[in-house]
Amino acid sequence: MVANRHLPVSPGGPAGAGGPPGARGEELREPPPPPAASLAGYPQKLAEVLSSQYGLNVFVAGLLLMFAWAVHAVGVGKGHLLSFLITLMLIQLLWMLWYVGRSYAQRRLIREKDTHAGARWLRGSITLFAAITIVLGCFKIGYFVGFAECLSATEGVFPVAHSIHTLSQVYFLWGHAKDIIQSFKTLERFGLIHSVFTNLLLWANGVLNESKHQLNEHKERLMTLGFGNITIVLDDHSPECNCTSAALCSVISQGIYYLYPFNIEYHILASTMFYVLWKNIGRKVESHPHPKIQFRFHGVMMGTAVGLTVLAITIGIVAVYLIQIGRSKTKSESALIMFYIYATASLMLMVVAGVAGVWIYRTQETALDESKNPARKLDSDLLIGTASGSWLISWGSILAIICAEEHPTYTWYNLPYSILAILEKYIQNLFIIESIHRKPERYNEDIRTLRVMAICSRNPTPLTPSCQKNGGMARDAASNSRELSHVLNGSICLRESGEQNQENIPDADGSPGSLPTNTKRKILRNIAAFLFLCNISLWIPPAFGCRPEYDNGLEEIVFGFEPWIIVVNLAMPFSIFYRMHSAASLFEVYCKT
Repeated sequence: MVANRHLPVSPGGPAGAGGPPGARGEELREPPPPPAASLAGYPQKLAEVLSSQYGLNVFVAGLLLMFAWAVHAVGVGKGHLLSFLITLMLIQLLWMLWYVGRSYAQRRLIREKDTHAGARWLRGSITLFAAITIVLGCFKIGYFVGFAECLSATEGVFPVAHSIHTLSQVYFLWGHAKDIIQSFKTLERFGLIHSVFTNLLLWANGVLNESKHQLNEHKERLMTLGFGNITIVLDDHSPECNCTSAALCSVISQGIYYLYPFNIEYHILASTMFYVLWKNIGRKVESHPHPKIQFRFHGVMMGTAVGLTVLAITIGIVAVYLIQIGRSKTKSESALIMFYIYATASLMLMVVAGVAGVWIYRTQETALDESKNPARKLDSDLLIGTASGSWLISWGSILAIICAEEHPTYTWYNLPYSILAILEKYIQNLFIIESIHRKPERYNEDIRTLRVMAICSRNPTPLTPSCQKNGGMARDAASNSRELSHVLNGSICLRESGEQNQENIPDADGSPGSLPTNTKRKILRNIAAFLFLCNISLWIPPAFGCRPEYDNGLEEIVFGFEPWIIVVNLAMPFSIFYRMHSAASLFEVYCKT
């Protein structure tokens, strides 16, 4: 058998007569080796798996340490938590320093860039949030100086280290957010995933501190709504000594919690940018150029005016809400009713705008962008994932209203608000995903030009010189804006025009009664501008303490105080981030349309 294994068999030999292979000397072939491409990609995939597991372990360890401090576990103090976070930041600083130094040494080499990642407006947003985060660090240093007698040294070191980390990280992201790393890939994967989860832990630390403050205020308000059967025990981590300047420390401690929302958004944005860098390691970029997206304010007066009106009303509503809530039962109920009416009206407008935008996208012939894009995929996943936090709270409120034995007046205003909160996110996500998966308008104009030239070429009527000239320009896809016009004998050709003549462009499908292309574009830009400002408006109330999910009180009776508070504290950070992330995505939609 062993000798026969290597004997070649002719096609007409015994093997062709049937029988078991090998018994008649059939050659047993070894399986073909795997392709070289798959072998080359194996170490990269292995490094991705190993680095992701490392990051998850760091994240889980940090979360457990935060949980131990939050529940006053024996032997775990705030100093231990801050020391762990400081260590993570120092490791990230060392890696960023090494990466920047190596990039500077290789600055003459041509490097591939991901044009979709690290947009300028995104880097500008993270710079603004980082500046406010540094102000927050200054407040924490002042707080430490006031209570220096009874605070650990780590509470003074942490804001200093955090400020240095913030400045270094913003510098790094401004210079390297678009990099596609092709060397030292394993090491860079670990460095980037460490940066991702370090920022997520700093985000979770900010969420924890801000949530504990909001929870203490909520417990103090509950008595004013008549829920005396709920045990009020404040979760206090305040220092055990007196401040050297009581008035100054009071102002600083209150100011810290108004700055936390910006700190929270800063870290979550930084983590997403590092994640895109991590996904781009070893990626092969497609050769076609990406068009430059520019911000233009022309033609969006309607959407901007309505959005600014909603924003102004929001600021007034939040101010009145924070003044009235907790004063008395009557004032608290009126504040809740006022908020629900405002939020319901805003959500209804957003639903109408979103439906109109989706309808326009579905009725116009726009080319889909099917290129591989980690940043775009992350945007879509974050929209769906973070919306689930708000959906969880809304469904909990709906179930509480249905199951409650008693229904105060303000709870019936909560029902349409909760239903619309679910519906609005569903439609808005669809609108944003529809937009970010379509190519910019310049590509669509080239497609319409080529389609019309095909009609011109099939028509027996001779082409005009204008048609022939523009046909050549369409073939090289370098034409400027044009409009379609019908000439005599029913033939179609192109006529060069500027932006001022685009008002009369018929739709690409040529269907009668359809909106002109430029009109559709203006409507979409107005919708994007309006939804952008509305999402900023709906981010403000929960970020700055206007949270009817806490103050309603009905959910605590149905589900129990502790279970409902756990649900809200887990879901609220995702709901808040959803609004800011939606605003960022809608800004990109506006610039792209």
